[in-house]
Amino acid sequence: MEDEEQLDLASRLTQDHHQSLKLWLRMLSCTVKIENEIRSRLRATFGITLPRFDLMAQLERHPQGLRMGELSKRMMVTGGNITGITDQLEQEKLVVRVPDPKDGRAYSVKLTAAGRKAFATMAAVHEGWIEELLRGVSGADKAQLIEMLSAMKLQLDREAP
Repeated sequence: MEDEEQLDLASRLTQDHHQSLKLWLRMLSCTVKIENEIRSRLRATFGITLPRFDLMAQLERHPQGLRMGELSKRMMVTGGNITGITDQLEQEKLVVRVPDPKDGRAYSVKLTAAGRKAFATMAAVHEGWIEELLRGVSGADKAQLIEMLSAMKLQLDREAP
C-alpha cells in the first residue's frame, strides 16, 4: 500500500513542480543570505534591529503617520510586535505616538525630526550595502529579474484567497 501511495505522489510531480520548488528554494536562499547580512550590519553599524529599521522605513514613506494596525499589516507581524518595536523607538525619541484626529481611541505613529535624520543616514548606508551585495549581477540581469518577479507577484496576487 505504501509503495502505491509513493507512486501516486511521484506521478503527480511533474518537471514543472520540481522547477517550481527549486525556484522557490533558490529565491528563499538568496533572501535569507541578504537579510542575515543586513541584520548583522545594521546591528554592528547602527545598533538597530532589522524590524526597527523596517518600521522606520514604513514611517518615512508616510510622513503623516500610520496607525498601529496599518503598520502591523504592512510589516506582516502581530500588533504586539509593533507595539514593542514602537515602544523602543519612542524611548529613543525616534518616533512619537499622536492621537488619531478621526478616532480618539487610536494612535498614529510618526517619525520625529531625530528619527527622520537617523533613518536618512541608515537608509543611505543600507542602499550601499544592497548595491555591494548585488554587484555581481549585471544591470540587464537585474532589470530582467525585476520584470520576471513582478509578473510572478501579479500572478500570486491574482491567486490569493
